[in-house]
Amino acid sequence: MKMKPLLGGLLALLATATVQAAEFNWKYATIVPPNFPVFGTGANRLAKAIETMSQGRISVHVYGAGELVSAFEVFDAVSRGTVEMGQGAPYFWKGKVPAAQLLATTPFGMTAEEMNGWFLYGGGMELYREAYAPFDIVPVLGGNTGPQMGGWFNKEINTLKDLQGLKIRVPGLGGEVYSRAGATTLNLPGSEIFPALQAGTIDATDWIAPFNDLAFGLHKAARYYYWPGWHEPGGTVEVLYSKQALEALPDDLREIVIRAGEASGHEMLAEFTANNHRALQTLLADEKVELRRFPDPVIERFRQITAEVIDELVETDPLAARIYQSQKQFLAQVSAWQRISAQALMDARTAPARDAAPNQSVDD
Repeated sequence: MKMKPLLGGLLALLATATVQAAEFNWKYATIVPPNFPVFGTGANRLAKAIETMSQGRISVHVYGAGELVSAFEVFDAVSRGTVEMGQGAPYFWKGKVPAAQLLATTPFGMTAEEMNGWFLYGGGMELYREAYAPFDIVPVLGGNTGPQMGGWFNKEINTLKDLQGLKIRVPGLGGEVYSRAGATTLNLPGSEIFPALQAGTIDATDWIAPFNDLAFGLHKAARYYYWPGWHEPGGTVEVLYSKQALEALPDDLREIVIRAGEASGHEMLAEFTANNHRALQTLLADEKVELRRFPDPVIERFRQITAEVIDELVETDPLAARIYQSQKQFLAQVSAWQRISAQALMDARTAPARDAAPNQSVDD
């Protein structure tokens, strides 16, 4: 029997509830164009959930990137109270909170499941809230992308020399790694990626994974699709709440807003998992995308540079040092279990696909 998504089930339970006039009118700014798959549609579901669960006492108007503020202005808009809630990815705000890069994802780091475990049961959420407290922002886990792809390239990456002078859009710590490997990095909002790639302003870009990459049409502007997504093994997505807006709510509505945000996050990873495989097969079979794996020497160099980048970050930022130490300890604890559970199961149930030929189905 097919189960309804969590938020859908909650809404169904409240479908017959008496709707009151809105007591609070909230604005919700997102980092993607309106109705964009997963992020945009998920924001719409969250807004609807808050309205229904509050029986209409809170109304939420969703704004796509650029409709009210740009994608990179969401953090400031929530901090100032221009909007009551916003959508984000922590590494977007590294200029204000350098340690936020670690809250987003760490190259060669924790998976989505491990990150969620750390946030909720390893002390991560306390550090997360501490990082944003000076800005009067209360963050909630709004989802995770799961493992991402390595990105779209108009040039083949066969050796380390191919990274020299490469112009690539990639945010966060992964961007710093590329820079030190010889590339020129930019951090563009999602809406600007395709035109930049098509015009040749950039040679390559990361985005997310097949489902969203296909929706953005990136295969129409780049030839090679690289894996693995070493730079983002599990990308945190957040819902940001204005502290003042939360404090203005009565206890019951505050709980609804927080719990609805958390519930929306649980759906995101499931949606990516359900759709990435189908989108990848479309890209390979219908769009004739050339699937490539980063060569081992390139991956190993990325790994070496990652260690250098993280060491420098934690040496210069005390909060980053505390966050990384907490993550490092948690990962050490769970790795033994992961090796004999998830990793062992994946190895046992599938044939090796490490050296799959370009355009070969990952199921072959």
